[in-house]
Amino acid sequence: GGEIAMKRMVVLVSLAFWLTLGPQIALAQFKPEQIAQRDAQEEFLLMADILRSEPIGEGVTKPFKLYLGKAGIESKAVWKNPSGVQFGYLEGWQYEIAAYRLDKLLGLNMIPPAVEREFQGKKGALISWAENKHSLLKVVEQGIRIPDEAVERTEKAKWLTRAWDSLIANEDRTQQNVLYTEDWRTILIDHSRSFRSDGQFAKQLMFGMNGIKVSQQGTPWFFRRLPRAFVEKIKALTFENVKAAVGTTLKDKEIKAVIARKDLLLAEIALMVQARGEADVLY
Repeated sequence: GGEIAMKRMVVLVSLAFWLTLGPQIALAQFKPEQIAQRDAQEEFLLMADILRSEPIGEGVTKPFKLYLGKAGIESKAVWKNPSGVQFGYLEGWQYEIAAYRLDKLLGLNMIPPAVEREFQGKKGALISWAENKHSLLKVVEQGIRIPDEAVERTEKAKWLTRAWDSLIANEDRTQQNVLYTEDWRTILIDHSRSFRSDGQFAKQLMFGMNGIKVSQQGTPWFFRRLPRAFVEKIKALTFENVKAAVGTTLKDKEIKAVIARKDLLLAEIALMVQARGEADVLY
């Protein structure tokens, strides 16, 4: 009815405003201005017309780049629908949406908005295009120097990413799916190989002292310092509030595995605090 139309108009107007604020905001993953626009972005992803599409060459999951338009606003998004075992990994497009919803619940603010949307007659995840300057892969391969003023921020983001991937059992974090904006904020993409719930994934974290992933020398990848607010949000996770956030994108078994890893994560953080003192671990 009229109320819904009015709400949609408000959403589109606010999105138009956001897109006209200029590149410093439009590129701004997880800045307060953009966090405030997430509902508008989700609405846009759901309602915008698909103007054209093209396959993205990278990635084994055969994603598409979609060009979207609505009420004079244009934007880009990624659509992907991997499912089942591919190249030895269990894939699930629904995990992209679960990751975004859990990001919102935790206040992580590193994952671009994602919704369920049909394309070419198939269901999949439609994800806001993550504007970025470099991937971590490019930084490493090309020897790009992170400016002195951004070193601490990128280090903290690296440790936070490891804690996040440990919570969601993301077995496929690569240098290619860690992105940096022009001002060196970190954006995380590609979560279709997350939320593992079997075997070691329910008993062991991906990173940390007893992590599944280790360096080539066999040493652990630690998460040395973490935001206090993030740890408090982890403590507050329950089966019920995770289920309410992720809806049908995760099975009950997958949610139970998240809660099991929550306990492992908090136990490891407690040991870090015991060994080094709270001020050295939490900020």
